Amino acid sequence: METNTIDIIKSSGEKVKFSLDKLKASLRRIGADQQTVNQIVDNVRDELYQGISTKEIYNRAFALLKKKKSYLASKYKLKKAIYELGPTGFPFEHFISAILKYSGYKTEVGTILQGQCVTHEIDVMAHKNNKTSVIECKFHNEEGLKCNVKVPLYINSRYNDVKAFWNGNSKNRNTLTKGWVVTNTRFTDAAIQYGNCVNLYLLSWDYPKNDGLKERIDRLGLYPITVSTLLTNREKQFLLSRDVVLCRQLVGDAFYLDHLGVSEIRKEKILKEIKMLCNN
Repeated sequence: METNTIDIIKSSGEKVKFSLDKLKASLRRIGADQQTVNQIVDNVRDELYQGISTKEIYNRAFALLKKKKSYLASKYKLKKAIYELGPTGFPFEHFISAILKYSGYKTEVGTILQGQCVTHEIDVMAHKNNKTSVIECKFHNEEGLKCNVKVPLYINSRYNDVKAFWNGNSKNRNTLTKGWVVTNTRFTDAAIQYGNCVNLYLLSWDYPKNDGLKERIDRLGLYPITVSTLLTNREKQFLLSRDVVLCRQLVGDAFYLDHLGVSEIRKEKILKEIKMLCNN
């Protein structure tokens, strides 16, 4: 059977044709060498069937990567790892804050701001060059859900209320210049159209093109702690509860692994995996 005739089912329920090129591109993007790419593609191709889900294809590729190089498997599970920051969305806010810090912003999480009409709790505030951005995070812990136009509509009205009060207050040295909407999934076309029309900055898994969350995380090596294939779920939740949301933070705060009672041998393996992840 030709692979390009096989229908696969995406997490949204949409049916699309299987693409070997897309699978190869996703493996190359994480730094897999040609031999590894060929082996995984051959294995996946042998096990394809009509109506296979993208989740099954991902699980097979992930299992093969984990056997070969665990840090590549960690990179490959990035999207899933961001879902694992949930279910409350609070660690996602800290994750976005941490990414912005590494991009030169000073950040605050969970700030209460006065608007012209009412007060608002702001997920993340980011300050840089005497300018301040107000960032709202829309976290989904289920795949296939998209941010529809209601989200930027709602956030734009909140932003305008805050901005009206902020820029009229002489105590604020910074100018409030931008409202952001950040999601770990995708925006609908209408949400993007509206966001661009009212000058909101939209950031999702794959938007803006070539500068979405996926690309920023890979480019800066800012992987969430949940990508680790060696830490248990309990250990990840403990670290998240201590605001250790990035792998880079664990390298600097390795004493948390001692609090968890991790053996020296296992601690060495975990830190080795994480350092390879951040440096590659």
